[in-house]
Amino acid sequence: MIESRHADHVAWLTLARPERGNALAEEMVEALIAALDSALADTTVHTLVLDAQGAHFCTGFDLGELPAGDAVAQTSGGTAHQGSAATDGPLLWRFTRIEHLLALLWHAPLRTVVLARGRVWGAGADLFATCDLRLATPEAQWRFPGAGFGLVLGTRRLAALVGQPQALAWVAEGRRIDAGAALAAGLASEIVPELPADIEALPALAVDRATYARLKAATRPDLRDADLAALVRSAAMPGLATRVQRFRQAAAQARAAPR
Repeated sequence: MIESRHADHVAWLTLARPERGNALAEEMVEALIAALDSALADTTVHTLVLDAQGAHFCTGFDLGELPAGDAVAQTSGGTAHQGSAATDGPLLWRFTRIEHLLALLWHAPLRTVVLARGRVWGAGADLFATCDLRLATPEAQWRFPGAGFGLVLGTRRLAALVGQPQALAWVAEGRRIDAGAALAAGLASEIVPELPADIEALPALAVDRATYARLKAATRPDLRDADLAALVRSAAMPGLATRVQRFRQAAAQARAAPR
């Protein structure tokens, strides 16, 4: 699910699940965290590049791993039974691991670069937003739909890039963002005809890793605890699995509707 290589002080991590649009399966998130930990521990690495195989960078959280049909039983009034907490718990754990991954990238003590094409959606859009240098092709499109099932995940980091009003509108409305809008708002650093295949195509660093890490720390306050708390609070209401399942069903119906 993840391919990694090191060359010339650069660690490349490639999402390798193109048949699923590189959707973030549970094992894929854990593999990314492990690969990222390894790259961060290697002090010879000064740049980490995140890219993907296939037509899409990442289509988000893998909803296909959820059970088909309603995730939890509902009362006639539409309220989830108390037993749904047993279903919600593992799902919340998966989201907290994604938040941990995002925080690792946001605060990584080295330069991070992301190369994206196609759909950059949900947790994939959050991954994109955490990196220092964010390159995408002209047909790329972004979407932040997580608020559709009540989660607050990655929103503060997005606001740090594009400003609070723009981030709030994009997340609350779940709109699709094209390359022009992403570039104008600062979500994308650059729109390129082709994604670079090696480090020579990226801007060179004029400082060493330790200096870059200090510069980064000086410009990014450490709010990891607050970000995690915001996620957990947003998921605290029972019925998380049901809300995610309803979102999945609504998305499937929208895809099947005549155009």
